[in-house]
Amino acid sequence: MADELVQRAQKFINTTYSNGATLGISKLEENGQTGWPVMYALTRALQYEMGITSLSDAFGPTTLATIGEKYGKLDETTIPSANFCRIIQSALYCKGYDGGDIDGKYNDRVKAAVVKLHQNMGVDGTYPGSALWPKVVKGLFNMDAYVTVSGGSDSIRSIQQWLNGKYILRKDFYVIPCDGHHSRDVAKSMLFAIQYELGMADGVANGFFGLGTQSGLKSHTVSIGATGVWAMLFTGSMILNKRNVPFGNFTQGVKTEVETFQSFSKLPVTGLGDFQTWASLLVSYGDQSRKGTACDGVTKITPERAAALKAAGYKYIGRYLFNPFPDGDLPEKQIQPGELATIKAAGLRCYPIYQTWSRSADYFSTSQGTRDAFEAIDWARYHGFKAGTTIYFAVDYDAMDGEATQYVIPHFRAVTRTISENSRYNVGIYGARNVCQRVTDAGYASVSMVSDMSSGFSGNLGYPLPTKWSFDQISTITVGSGSGSIEIDNNIASGLDTGQADFDAGVSFDGLDDDLDKDAYRASLLKDVQNYLTSIGVPETGGDGWTDDDWATLGGISTTKACNAVVDADWLFTSLARTLRVRKAPIQASVLWELRKLNPLDFAADAAVKAGTKDDCSTGWGQIFAATAIQARNYCIGEGIINGAGLDPNSKTDLRDVWNKLHDDEDYNIRSVAYTLIWNAELLGIDRPGLNSSAHLTEAVLGRYNGTGSAAEKYGQELMGLYNVLEKYNALSRA
Repeated sequence: MADELVQRAQKFINTTYSNGATLGISKLEENGQTGWPVMYALTRALQYEMGITSLSDAFGPTTLATIGEKYGKLDETTIPSANFCRIIQSALYCKGYDGGDIDGKYNDRVKAAVVKLHQNMGVDGTYPGSALWPKVVKGLFNMDAYVTVSGGSDSIRSIQQWLNGKYILRKDFYVIPCDGHHSRDVAKSMLFAIQYELGMADGVANGFFGLGTQSGLKSHTVSIGATGVWAMLFTGSMILNKRNVPFGNFTQGVKTEVETFQSFSKLPVTGLGDFQTWASLLVSYGDQSRKGTACDGVTKITPERAAALKAAGYKYIGRYLFNPFPDGDLPEKQIQPGELATIKAAGLRCYPIYQTWSRSADYFSTSQGTRDAFEAIDWARYHGFKAGTTIYFAVDYDAMDGEATQYVIPHFRAVTRTISENSRYNVGIYGARNVCQRVTDAGYASVSMVSDMSSGFSGNLGYPLPTKWSFDQISTITVGSGSGSIEIDNNIASGLDTGQADFDAGVSFDGLDDDLDKDAYRASLLKDVQNYLTSIGVPETGGDGWTDDDWATLGGISTTKACNAVVDADWLFTSLARTLRVRKAPIQASVLWELRKLNPLDFAADAAVKAGTKDDCSTGWGQIFAATAIQARNYCIGEGIINGAGLDPNSKTDLRDVWNKLHDDEDYNIRSVAYTLIWNAELLGIDRPGLNSSAHLTEAVLGRYNGTGSAAEKYGQELMGLYNVLEKYNALSRA
């Protein structure tokens, strides 16, 4: 919603500073909405009015120092110009305060707004009155809120206000938000506060959990009866970690909650605010001298290393299912041949991790999640991990909260769907605290392996340990010596996952389809497909009752477009084929044919189902009826080929739900094509399709896709020719 006075502030900037040119920025959009572009523009305008020549978006040390040196504080006696005052008034409006009429006058309305700002920041005791001091100005020119915002906690806000009021005069302490939310800035301010109370001088205190801070905390254990600043710092830290205690004295109720926190975090349950508890409250990795019983690493577990790990008290070892860069710096990152047998023989247990790249937001998507899940299933079976194993999928970067929503959660939704439908494995997540909790809360991970060593990640700072954590990665250490020496990540284990102690023989990849070599074969495959379809009367475009107008209006699919769509989705056909242990060419042939053969009647039928005048029709890439897809899936579920709950093909609700998926979700549709081909064999009373099915069986299964009788026989014969073209190139890629 547009705010008229924020809009006036935007117009003021544009009018006064040549549409931003004077400030080195673009013209502001006059939309009445506060945001960083407005705050940056106001910051630059403030710098310009103070005579700073190198303008910047940042309200940095130079801007702060210049205010102090030139004016000391800002009020009606020191404001140097009307435009300077208008900048202050505009900033107040952008923060939600009454800045007057943006008229260049530091009047009673402005003064009242400043008094309210001081109160909300918690600095009114330090800065009484209506003058703006430099650090308050700095806090005014950003997007921090000083009132409790959506989902915020009043208890956390009281801690934020207390920290501001108590420490604002310290050199390196600046106004932190008072919005009721824990954050990176709040976490760092708490460390500053502890360092100040330990007696560290300005310039020495730095907001980091260093050796001096750790040493000081070891002599500041708090317990029942503690009052004063140390009790407040401790209870404040508990509240910031979402523990339900009052802010203030260390009471019996606090002790009880401390014991609960210690038990949850796998700390010694003392009921005291001792060093290890302080450490776990203040930084994600806690006390890095703690010895865990779990570890993970990128080095092969040999008998000597296994013995060293066991002697050091380790029970659970995390190892990677797959190494996308086997010739890189980490040649042993992937589980090596014979390694799981070594782990088993040593009486240890193993939990698997899946990671390819996953180091930026643009890696994560629904299609990538599906692909990762299929590949993880493949590798888990290859290594012999049994049903019930949890596979940890990595988010190996500092995912912002918005990125978790937009990219990571949809990725894990696809991972979970694929894992749950095509295997008996479970999904875990390996990442920073916030993204682990977000994915778990969304229902797409059962447990979390937490990368708490990355304490500077915004997804760790200000977030408590996830509720369903299984392994907490806190330090990198070396265990053993000589041939038994191994570098590991030292992890605390919660007991929610104990890995696997026994393994199957493993499933070979021999003879399975691989991804098509697109660079080598895309063009020639398309040419062969075009030649074959033309030979049986299917031209590049048109046919099947299409008129030129209909083709242009409805968007008919040419042979080239259909073939390229199938090639682009090759990874999915490959993944399905490998998981189901079938050839992908029959699935590809069915989909390519149905895409190319879409006609005006198909579009009309889709429209009728959408309008509610029909219950079902063939739809999507594979042109499948919802009733057919339901029955095929029910059959595959009954045979243990896939997992899931059966649906009723006579239920209008189930039909519509499945039809929508078939129509809107290409992944779901292609999966359903594969399941239908398998079900076709059952309907025909012949062997299920496999890796070495005869041409006769393949043709029969393909024909049954179009029903029974002579039309189905012709359909099977036509698709068999298309199958042969596709299989030719699939076989070349397998070799």
